[in-house]
Amino acid sequence: MTGAASERQPPGEATSLRIDKWLFHARFFKTRSLAAKLVSEGKVRVDGTPISKPSRTVSPGDTLTFPKDRHIRVIRIVALGTRRGPAPEAQALYEDLAPPERPSRDPGEPKADVRPTARDRRIALRMRGKSLE
Repeated sequence: MTGAASERQPPGEATSLRIDKWLFHARFFKTRSLAAKLVSEGKVRVDGTPISKPSRTVSPGDTLTFPKDRHIRVIRIVALGTRRGPAPEAQALYEDLAPPERPSRDPGEPKADVRPTARDRRIALRMRGKSLE
């Protein structure tokens, strides 16, 4: 056996992976084609450099920046993964450098996406100086 053969990676352990495949394995997108579409639109950066080809390979240590929902995600790749597994397995593939912030809400403020209760309506009427009668 030569020295070059011993330096090769064991079968099944890749040193790089397509970015669209990695985003799919890490469960950022439901399908690989959605990940590829985002990359093709030029909305993904690898180590600060915009890319537009889903075939671009990434490896552990690379930093990805991309929009997801209403947040900009900044992710450092820790591992490549071999499949799209369950969420805990997917979360082990990356380190979140800028987790999305949860919006803080005043406890006295009614929820925007929920219909007000009768109690909420009574309080609002009192605040406007109107009576229920």
